[in-house]
Order: sequence, then structure tokens, then C-alpha cells
Amino acid sequence: MKKFLIVGLGNIGEKYANTRHNIGFKILDYLAEKETLTFESQKLGDITTYKFKGRTFILLKPNTYMNLSGKAVLYWLTKEKIPLENLLIITDDLNLPFGSIRLKTKGSDGGHNGLKDIQDKLNTTNYNRFRFGISNEFNRGSQVDYVLGEWDEAENKKLPERLEKSFELIKSFGTAGINNTMNTFNGK
Repeated sequence: MKKFLIVGLGNIGEKYANTRHNIGFKILDYLAEKETLTFESQKLGDITTYKFKGRTFILLKPNTYMNLSGKAVLYWLTKEKIPLENLLIITDDLNLPFGSIRLKTKGSDGGHNGLKDIQDKLNTTNYNRFRFGISNEFNRGSQVDYVLGEWDEAENKKLPERLEKSFELIKSFGTAGINNTMNTFNGK
């Protein structure tokens, strides 16, 4: 049985629930709701397991806050004995248009503090990341307010289709592999 750790980045607490920065949590919540899964609070995060085509996907929403996500990622990778190539980090990306998808096998943190902490704790930049575009439609100096702001009406209308596409990407990552998934989903 192949195991995968799928980590959605976000911040805990109701005030962050529908913010752009919490797209990682939102994607995993969508998957859990669609498959009737329930997250349980465990060490360093909320966890549930999704089984699909002989694969086990451990879904993790770290409760360490975004900027300290690396501790939870390292703990669950080690505890579940999951190889680094079976890790997928889901995060928001200001440099991509809203809803666009970019899957990469390595790279810089791009100024994202959650990715910076994961890179620091894993001691590598070679891990799979799924960047979900939240666009950069904000005035200069208001990046934090934008990222921690809620989706606007137009984004909310498009989110269900983008969440479904994200769910399909996660299944593909586990069944078709990272390269096929990149070819299928990048830029979509």
C-alpha cells in the first residue's frame, strides 16, 4: 500500500477560515466533505485518511500556524514513514492568477513563510508543492491584508470548480505520479 502525505497550509481559527491564505485547508476540507471524511485533532494538526485505488492519502492541516508548518510536516512524514517524494504541500501563491495551478517538484520558498519553515525543517528544497494562484490584485503595501482577506464575490463563484480540479490533482498525484500530474494540471 503506497502512502502519501498531503499537507494543506493555513492558519487555525474561525477568523482565517475563508481567507486566501487558507486555500490549503480549504482544498483538504473540500476533499474530506466530498468523501465523507472527518478530521481528528492529533499531534501538531488535524488528520484524516483517504483511500483511493490502493493508495492511502494522509491529509494534514497543521495546527502550528502557517509560519511554523515544517514541524508538523516533519513529524508526520517520520511517524508514517512516508518518503519525501510522496509529500505534497498545498499553498497559496500571489504570483499566479486566481485559481491557476502550478505543481513543482522543487524550488524556492518564493517569500512564503510556510514554505520557508518546511524547507528549513526538511533541510531541502526538493519536495513537491502545489501552488494555488490567489493573484496579486492588491494595492502596494496591502499584501498582508489581501492574503488574510476573504475571497471576493467573483472568486467565490469560481472556487467550487477550482476546488474540484484540486481534488482531481491530488488523486492524480497518488495514482499517475508527479510528472504526469504536472503535465495534466499545470496552467489549468
